[in-house]
Amino acid sequence: MQGLLNDWRRTHYAKQTTPEIAGSDVTIMGWVHEIRALGGIIFVIIRDVTGRVQLTAPSKKVDAEILEEIRKFRKESVVAVRGLVQEAPKAPNGVEIIPKEIKVLNLSNQPLPMDPTEKVQAGIDTRLDSRFLDIRKENVSAIFKIKGQMFHTIRDYFYDNGFYEINTPKLVASATEGGTELFPITYFEKEAFLGQSPQLYKQMMMGAGMDKVFEIGQIFRAEEHDTLRHLNEAVSIDAEASFMDDVDVMKILNDMLIQVLKDVNNNCADELAILGQELEVPKGDFPVVTYDEAVDIINSRGVEMEWGEDLSREAEKALGDTMGGFYFLTEWPSAIKPFYVMPKEGDEKYSHAFDLMYNNLELSSGATRVHQYDLLVKQIEERGLNPAGFGSYLKAFEYGMPPHAGWGVGADRLTMVLTGSENIRECVLFPRDRHRLTP
Repeated sequence: MQGLLNDWRRTHYAKQTTPEIAGSDVTIMGWVHEIRALGGIIFVIIRDVTGRVQLTAPSKKVDAEILEEIRKFRKESVVAVRGLVQEAPKAPNGVEIIPKEIKVLNLSNQPLPMDPTEKVQAGIDTRLDSRFLDIRKENVSAIFKIKGQMFHTIRDYFYDNGFYEINTPKLVASATEGGTELFPITYFEKEAFLGQSPQLYKQMMMGAGMDKVFEIGQIFRAEEHDTLRHLNEAVSIDAEASFMDDVDVMKILNDMLIQVLKDVNNNCADELAILGQELEVPKGDFPVVTYDEAVDIINSRGVEMEWGEDLSREAEKALGDTMGGFYFLTEWPSAIKPFYVMPKEGDEKYSHAFDLMYNNLELSSGATRVHQYDLLVKQIEERGLNPAGFGSYLKAFEYGMPPHAGWGVGADRLTMVLTGSENIRECVLFPRDRHRLTP
């Protein structure tokens, strides 16, 4: 049947086709990126996941049947080529392949809904509508290769530091933090929602004696945002650890991100170069600024902010312009933090909460958690919530809950930092915002 591999198998990727193997026969497989016919010679750029390689078909060296097959090529068709590698300094990788056999695996329809060569630019909505084509572009696929390395490093870091990986439910009966920004779903005869955070489950695992846990998973927020940094479905990297406080888990987050930066630099140099991105690896601990200090900085830069307010977009920018890079924002007012955040001893208007910022972008929130049952119930009630709605969660605090702390990191926002992306939609394969539910 036309298009089947049969006995054909790839011997080399594009990136492996270099002058060092000149004189060898190779079999490459990929997509037709470009076709140029110049008199008696046809040039075809073949693209695969590693890069591009040039197919050169001079009429004097290539059988007429093969030339005829090449002339039938359409951009973005999938093809396989067996041929001889020759040095060609001006071609990609410094080589060209003289074809001996051609196999068309799948012809692409024409015209294309967008141009992966980007000779014709497309807006973000057009690109997302045909995301499978968009990701064929090397600058887009580079983002997701970097994101993959980020997850690889993070998982390795957690495992190397004694954390256990968990998976918590995404179908929940009530709000995680008592908020109203939840997606309701039909769950047989019961009311249910998509989970906005694994927070309560992480804490229950501390009561279960798991000591240190992490999860990388989806979260859902029914917020009607139209910004470059918010989505309604995101990936969160969450960690929780027993017998630790906010300072301890800030250190874990600090060191983990330094390792991420190092590994991306070491393992994704080609992708960073494609994006024109240079990653500076901080030395030691990130700077720390208290909430009170932040309020002073923000007001000094002409942005009005009252004590006790959350940071507005303008306030974040003013603070980021002053601090720059990675920094922790600590000692937040208790009143604007969730009920499970531990207040400061002796001055309960402050809390053991922190955010990790990168310039003006919030990447993470964390805190020492309340582990005392009575205090937890008191703080739930003070925020106008009903403790009865948190029965399963609260039960874990009646039977020996250790002191603990933790944080959550927005994986997609962290990818923005690593890749220099300004729009979070660039960093998610198939983003979900208030206007987009497909593809």
